[in-house]
Amino acid sequence: MARPKVGEIDRSNSTEKVEKILQGAMQEFLAHGYAATSMDKVAEAANVSKATVYSHFQDKEGLFRALIEKLARKRFHSILGTQPLQGEPYIVLRRLAKTALDQMVNDQEYQAFERLLMGESARFPELAQVFIASIAKPAIETISKYLASCSELNIPDPEATARILIGSLVHFVMTQEIMHGKNIMPMESDRIIDALTHLIVNCAD
Repeated sequence: MARPKVGEIDRSNSTEKVEKILQGAMQEFLAHGYAATSMDKVAEAANVSKATVYSHFQDKEGLFRALIEKLARKRFHSILGTQPLQGEPYIVLRRLAKTALDQMVNDQEYQAFERLLMGESARFPELAQVFIASIAKPAIETISKYLASCSELNIPDPEATARILIGSLVHFVMTQEIMHGKNIMPMESDRIIDALTHLIVNCAD
């Protein structure tokens, strides 16, 4: 059995260390917030040296950006996939909305990270903007293109419609889960999914 090349071992070790650093960083950021987290604390949480953290990430802002981008890739691919959306609108839109809600509602780490971003956005607006550019913007663009391709829907403004779809899903998660309001204004997620799908698909009528 052939032994891996030295470069392959190095890349494997490097990838493993980056993942450990990102996991440690997420732990520290969620526990202490952005401002109170230091690279020393991240190194300790990741069980690596401070020099190792700096060898992969220039500074704390770069580390936080990497976390956002990692979360964005995971969220985007798990909900929207890697190929352009295609298929019958009712089925595609309902599946998309259900997948998005299921993941956001059941992912406690994602919700905690959203709280962190909102709490830090006033002091560090550029970090919140990375989140918007990495997650919201690509999702809106992908859904807009799909809606524009569905001529049978007769949607005059696909981008605005995509924003309404995403905004409604995010608002549901915000009020029900992130801000702990589901006991105050309870609603089953299927009701939101059905209503949104109906509104968009029936624009053609």
